[in-house]
Amino acid sequence: MRIAVLSDLHGNLDALDAALADLEARGGADKVWVLGDLAAFCPNPAETLARVRAIPNVEVIYGNTDRYIYSGRRPALPALDEAGWANVRASLEARDGLFAWVAGQLDYDAYEYLRKLPPELATEVEGFGWVVAFHAAPGDDEQNLYPDTPDDEVADALLDRQGRLALCGHTHLPMRRDVGNGWQIINPGSVGLPFDGDRRAAYCLLEFGKALEVTPVRVEYDVDGVIGKLRASSAPNAGWVIKILETARPPGWKP
Repeated sequence: MRIAVLSDLHGNLDALDAALADLEARGGADKVWVLGDLAAFCPNPAETLARVRAIPNVEVIYGNTDRYIYSGRRPALPALDEAGWANVRASLEARDGLFAWVAGQLDYDAYEYLRKLPPELATEVEGFGWVVAFHAAPGDDEQNLYPDTPDDEVADALLDRQGRLALCGHTHLPMRRDVGNGWQIINPGSVGLPFDGDRRAAYCLLEFGKALEVTPVRVEYDVDGVIGKLRASSAPNAGWVIKILETARPPGWKP
């Protein structure tokens, strides 16, 4: 059994196409699991969704930004002091405008597709056991499970699930860890918006044989071409996305 795991595409069609071409060159996979955040924030949300739907043997879940798009909800704000409120007011319009722009690129069929996606995937691999997948954490598509999150916190997040291998995305940071209680957790990183300083698209291949073989993959693509598409688009707050593409670092990161 061979599973390709892709996550956090974020409307970056060029990165997705490069990853899929690389996967084909490696012989493909029995299953392709896509772990959400499909459409926002790069310049080709509709085309990226269409490409995902055309992948052979694909299984897909939604991520938090997909939920924001199809539900109209937005990320919750924490409790703020006066200065924090003054700062956040200016950013809300830009943030919400970008989500609205993405929604405006999608037709009703794409909306229905996002709305009907499940939150988790699971399969029992013969000779290995259960493999489960979710966007961020079980039951919470916004929880951050980082490479340095304490083992007990990760184990607590998995408490209501049974299995040996958990797959997640959301943080845009590649990760492979044993966290106790028989669990291993893997994050393939982000196809469309990496946060680890490496601008190449990231995904991983899982090969289940006598032992689990995990192959992290990085794929070159024309990042500057995607930045050019964003600059030429009508997307509001495109500069925020461009900065992430340029640096492969999360919003607000400083060297």
